[in-house]
Amino acid sequence: MTFSADLGLAYPELILAIGAMLLLVVGAFAPKSARLVGWGGVLVLAAAAVQAATGPFGRGFSGGMIADAASAFSQVAIFAGSAVAIPLGQRWFERRGVHNFEFPVLILLSALGMGMMVSAGDLISLYVGVELQSLALYVLAALRRDDAKASEAGLKYFVLGALSSGLLLYGASLVYGFAGSTVFTDIAKAVHGGAQTGVLFGLVFLICGLAFKVSAAPFHMWTPDVYEGAPTPVVAFFAGAPKLAAMVLFARLLAEAFGGAIVQWQQVLVALGLISVGVGAFAGLAQTNLKRLWAYSSIANVGYAIIGLAAGNAEGVTSMLVFMVLYMVDVTGFFACLAALSRKGKSMETLEDMAGLFKEQPGIALAMTAFSLSALGLPPFSGFWAKVFVFKAAMGAGILGEGAAVLGLVGSVVAAFYYLRLIKVMWFDGAVGPTDQPPVEARAIAIGLALFSFPVVLGALIWIYPAAQRAAHAFGLA
Repeated sequence: MTFSADLGLAYPELILAIGAMLLLVVGAFAPKSARLVGWGGVLVLAAAAVQAATGPFGRGFSGGMIADAASAFSQVAIFAGSAVAIPLGQRWFERRGVHNFEFPVLILLSALGMGMMVSAGDLISLYVGVELQSLALYVLAALRRDDAKASEAGLKYFVLGALSSGLLLYGASLVYGFAGSTVFTDIAKAVHGGAQTGVLFGLVFLICGLAFKVSAAPFHMWTPDVYEGAPTPVVAFFAGAPKLAAMVLFARLLAEAFGGAIVQWQQVLVALGLISVGVGAFAGLAQTNLKRLWAYSSIANVGYAIIGLAAGNAEGVTSMLVFMVLYMVDVTGFFACLAALSRKGKSMETLEDMAGLFKEQPGIALAMTAFSLSALGLPPFSGFWAKVFVFKAAMGAGILGEGAAVLGLVGSVVAAFYYLRLIKVMWFDGAVGPTDQPPVEARAIAIGLALFSFPVVLGALIWIYPAAQRAAHAFGLA
């Protein structure tokens, strides 16, 4: 392909990069224009999503970038999730006297990195995309510099993120050394051609590095502390879209570069998935801080998505994509509810704070109930259908024996305790005191996303599932 054709494939990323730089200049020269920069960021993300959905498909930059149905599906979902985070976060910061124009710019840069991740075609673009989104997330976690918890969260995230980057680089160097190329299609040829042992040794490190990014156990140690310390709307952002991007990158790497070693990595993914489900379910039982509780919930839910991916076929990848999109709605909506709630100017983040919430804020209490039941997997909420697709794909591929399937279901039953405990506290306990009036943006986002978790999602699945199927087949899986 010519260079101009290569650039055509990168239009969504170029829109984000140019938009972020322009908004950075606007914010620097007009510090009081934070709201303008924020809505400008939403427009840039919308333009990038439209371009991703309608742009040309193909491979460019010597195989380093892939624009296909999978990247288009993922980018539209990622950019939509990023766009929701901007108004949610800006209003939250303004209520606390912080007027940062950097917030939407960092969201755009993180979305740029995620766009590169889902369209990566070689190990170099993989690493650049991962690091670009990670560096922006480190800063977002510590954006409240006067808050000791936020600074601690950003530092922990950065230090442990550097460890995962080291694992990624070491794995990439081993794969390059044994395969002789960084391009996924060339690596696949090396795996089929007999360079399997050394390449697979590198794959182990790549899996470990990416498992950190999706907070899969036992690489989850950063998640509870970062969720608790980071600003609530920031958690709403990086609990959803970045994990979807990392899971899509996971799928592309395994399917396109290591499709010939499916038997080997299937076993690793099943173990990762089941360990994550167990850790998330049992460790969450002791949590009273809702941000830490949902950190363990995210660990468990990522475990289910990994089990779907472990199926190693198009149905498995489809189930993973549907699961991650629906989970992104749930987790973003739940943290939007938390961002909307405060009492006497103080954030409400513990179980005690939620006592009697239904009497004070019935709309938000209903929304939190819907998100909790959906994350639990109770029918007919969206999370139920997501888990149905995952277990159907895993059982159909024969990777889950009866024992493993039972472990996965037991995890859901155990986790039901902390979801139902939250609902009981909101609906039946006595109110602690009156809550502050929630901001319009957060309330609208929370209730709007809650409608998506209700049976309305069945209509949405008519579009989501076929689009996910097309995306899965783009990886070349049967």
